[in-house]
Amino acid sequence: MSERPLALVVEDTADQRDLLQRYLDREGFDVFAAIDAETAIAAFPDISPAVAVIDLLLPGITGEECSRRVRDRFPDCFLIVSSVLDVADYPEADGALPKPIVGADLRRLLRGVPR
Repeated sequence: MSERPLALVVEDTADQRDLLQRYLDREGFDVFAAIDAETAIAAFPDISPAVAVIDLLLPGITGEECSRRVRDRFPDCFLIVSSVLDVADYPEADGALPKPIVGADLRRLLRGVPR
């Protein structure tokens, strides 16, 4: 049996984090969920995500800074940013997932993730 690819979720709102975990699990990913950027960054030595979904509005280290660090550490990781902000204000990423999150939007973005 092949190993499932890993998805990193960085989301401070519990219901959004749970929703993303359910969607990603259904799409065939194991999920490492972090409540903030600091928790995600601390896990970097132990994880190798194929995809990362990062909320831009996080306490402490911003989602934009977390996205930069994910890109630097895991250059092949498919980076998706998510927020209630206007999509025009999102930093550069492989995909944009505006809130409220819709499962079909996430599934469409995940087609670009190598597995």
